[in-house]
Amino acid sequence: MDEIQKTLLEEIAGLHEIPAGAYNIRANGSTSSRNTTANIDIVTKDDKQGIDIIIKPGTKKESVHIPVILSESGITEMVYNDFHIGDDCDVTIIAGCGIHNGGERKSQHDGIHTFYIGKNAKVKYVEKHYGRGEGTGEKIMNPTTIVNIEENGHLEMETVQIKGVDSTDRITKAYLAEGASVVVNEKLMTHGNQYAKTTFEVEMNGEGSSANIISRAVAKDDSHQIFLAKIQGNNKCAGHSECDAIIMDNAKISAIPEITANHLEAELIHEAAIGKIAGEQLIKLMTLGLTEEEAEAQIVNGFLK
Repeated sequence: MDEIQKTLLEEIAGLHEIPAGAYNIRANGSTSSRNTTANIDIVTKDDKQGIDIIIKPGTKKESVHIPVILSESGITEMVYNDFHIGDDCDVTIIAGCGIHNGGERKSQHDGIHTFYIGKNAKVKYVEKHYGRGEGTGEKIMNPTTIVNIEENGHLEMETVQIKGVDSTDRITKAYLAEGASVVVNEKLMTHGNQYAKTTFEVEMNGEGSSANIISRAVAKDDSHQIFLAKIQGNNKCAGHSECDAIIMDNAKISAIPEITANHLEAELIHEAAIGKIAGEQLIKLMTLGLTEEEAEAQIVNGFLK
């Protein structure tokens, strides 16, 4: 693995070396390295590009790393990864995609991740996207995540994109059974002429299910962001979505909520706020010796923490 690939791995998965435990590292369209454990198996699909990750019931305090890196210009791929998480598990899954494009051709990674989370299982899922490279070719990522959570299962999802991705269309769908819950925290920053669309769709079908979707976003320069949140309550449940965004320069941001209650005891809330950095915040930091640019960076970094 060369230095470019190592840098991409560090950015999207926090890896300075090959991780312990189960992992599958995909580089430039094929599997670079893989390891399985007694409780976690990773199997290549026969019918299409992608893998099946199978986690035995009762597995706890184990992790799976499945990063994707593209360091050659002109690669376009579509992968399908399915996660089968058994009952009573407590595991962490770290994914993400990093693209280095030093050429003129488009580099694009699209992926569909489908989760089947068993009863009473807990999953933390971290997905980071990062782009770099001095070439003129676009860096495009379009991730789709489909989550099926059985009784009293739980998913905590952290999705981060803060640099270098020219275009992304992220779709997340969740279907919740009785007592199931999902928490999503999105952090997004766009600049230049970048485009980012995020869609969250949650169906709370089981009694006592819940969803909490939170997005924090910053749009700079001439970039454009669209945030859509669709929450549907089909039983006694609690759903909340929130979009909090900072707009700068000539950027555009749209926040589009949709909440649908199909049950008398479905409690659904949507919140959205879009605004510029307050002048008094800048002035306060500038009196401490920061330039206006440095003050803006401090405010943005704190907002996205």
